[in-house]
Amino acid sequence: MDEEATSLKAAAATKPRPAGRAARSTAAGRAALDVLLTDAAVDSGTRSRFVKPGAAAKVVAGLARHPNRAARRATGLGGELARVAAGRSTVAPAKGDRRFGDPAWEGNGLLRRVLQGYLATGRAVDELISDSEVDWRTERQARFAAANVADALAPTNFPWSNPAVIKDIVDHGGASLRRGMRQLAGDVLHRRLPASVDTSKFAVGENLAVTPGAVVLRTEVFELIQYEPRAEKVREVPILVVPPTINKYYILDLAPGRSLIEHLLEQGHQVFGISWRNPDAEQGHFDLDTYAAAVLEAREAVAEIARHPSAHVMAACSGGIISSGALGHLAAKGRLSEVASLTLLVCALDQAQAGTVSALASRELAAAAVAESARKGYLDGQALAGVFAWLRPNDLIWNYWVSNYLLGRTPPAFDILYWNQDTVRLAAGLHRDFIKIALDNLLTRAGAVKVLGTGVDLHDVDVDTYFVAGLNDHIVPWENAYRSTLLFGGATRFVLSSSGHIQALINPPAPESRASHRVSDERPADEGEWLDQAATRRGSWWPDYVEWLGERSGDLKPAKKTLGSRKYKATAKAPGSYVHAG
Repeated sequence: MDEEATSLKAAAATKPRPAGRAARSTAAGRAALDVLLTDAAVDSGTRSRFVKPGAAAKVVAGLARHPNRAARRATGLGGELARVAAGRSTVAPAKGDRRFGDPAWEGNGLLRRVLQGYLATGRAVDELISDSEVDWRTERQARFAAANVADALAPTNFPWSNPAVIKDIVDHGGASLRRGMRQLAGDVLHRRLPASVDTSKFAVGENLAVTPGAVVLRTEVFELIQYEPRAEKVREVPILVVPPTINKYYILDLAPGRSLIEHLLEQGHQVFGISWRNPDAEQGHFDLDTYAAAVLEAREAVAEIARHPSAHVMAACSGGIISSGALGHLAAKGRLSEVASLTLLVCALDQAQAGTVSALASRELAAAAVAESARKGYLDGQALAGVFAWLRPNDLIWNYWVSNYLLGRTPPAFDILYWNQDTVRLAAGLHRDFIKIALDNLLTRAGAVKVLGTGVDLHDVDVDTYFVAGLNDHIVPWENAYRSTLLFGGATRFVLSSSGHIQALINPPAPESRASHRVSDERPADEGEWLDQAATRRGSWWPDYVEWLGERSGDLKPAKKTLGSRKYKATAKAPGSYVHAG
């Protein structure tokens, strides 16, 4: 079995179930929608990420029932620490742990002992949690807190035990550290987390979201953008892109050469995209019905402008939940012929135990979260960004802690990170509906969710569907995305990218790309079986998607030379005005 297959098999083994001894902080970085939206709304603060008194008490009680196990672990840790002190330990960081890439961690005896002592202690704590044999929810809570404590206490996070910082202090007399402390003082006043990007290098409409087009419809909820054709002839069936409501739309039109929308245009497709309004307190009443109606209104406009009765719907993340509900409504009304196909990108509709931190949510916290967002009228985007960051603290927090503050460096200029901090608010009504759906996993039950007055049964949505998930997605576990395919009645093609949540979307074909993906039209009940028979392909999944769409997009016809129509006139250049609203 090749290395990638081994990685994929290992990932399949992490599907929600009581974690084994190997579960670590990477497992703690899998989220469920109800957790994300609850945590961001109640804003319980950083402390809750490090302290779980109830879980700790249960782990201690579990170990008390098995005192021999605790004693054996303590003895084992003592012996390992003795070997560390004597220089005979073989404990080493995981392959690919970039925190410990400096050669000094291996070459310097003192630093090597510090590192090995840190790793040995962390592994002993992890094994003690396994030995306690507590219930799934408690076990995940305990691991989450323990992993965050371990990550925070990593020797790389302190100037006296980070070899790169020590060298910099010697070389520059501590100037970088002093500069970093000034940056820290400024960030404490203005932000909760270290800055991750140099925002001065980017501007939406100038070097981000620059694919030419025009706004052809503006409502209280959204702007509809029609993009200029890139080919003399275009496919008959147009594409409507439905972005997430939690972030701005231009992740799908990031930059030239890195835009999925641009790529589809170059392949002869007609592309339209929704840009959601950034809701404020006055739009707090916007709910699932509001957004589902908006998708259907946009689809109607797209069909009229393209002069075709149906349209493909391509939706990402939370936009996929909305679009699935809208299609469920169309199916109930006998109007599903208005949609040619459905594409869902990094989207989970089946939220069953969707990862480790779904154990951190409770109905009481969810109720408090809904009440808090109702009081304000929205869920603050910065709070939600903080939740996402704490799912991958080594990459998204401590990495910048070291770079910005200990080494005094300026954050990088990276388009994805700019988009990531360009947050939007989530309307209180939609926040409430999302939590309710996720907490009880309602979309898996026929009729349990009502959209625009009709019960939704996704099995009745029997259009062809194309799913894309990311193997290393820390927000939408790929296992949940796969299980979501089983809810639909039509033929499904599932693609598993080797990337994470965002890189799975920004996946342009490139000769030097190391990306790969697995793909199959088969749909066994178990995701492990899917992995066994899925074909592995090198490179981007975009060409596969273009081919799949082409088979369902009708004939070629001459591209229109003007945007809009008599009913839907082009009123402003893309990217429109809603994307600029802070």
